[in-house]
Amino acid sequence: MLASELKNKSAEELKKQLSELLEQQFKLKYQLRAGTIKDVSLLKKNRHDIARVKQILAAQAAKVGK
Repeated sequence: MLASELKNKSAEELKKQLSELLEQQFKLKYQLRAGTIKDVSLLKKNRHDIARVKQILAAQAAKVGK
């Protein structure tokens, strides 16, 4: 997921994306604990995606607050 793709989305779309990413993170952590995950790097990618979405949401909120 690229930041440029996320910048074009509205705040509502970003919040929906964030909730989906958090749900995916929960599932990945569960799979890690159960030992059924095949690609552990997905956890890191998921964390980075969550951070990107949160960063863009914060930037949009700051832009509106001006």
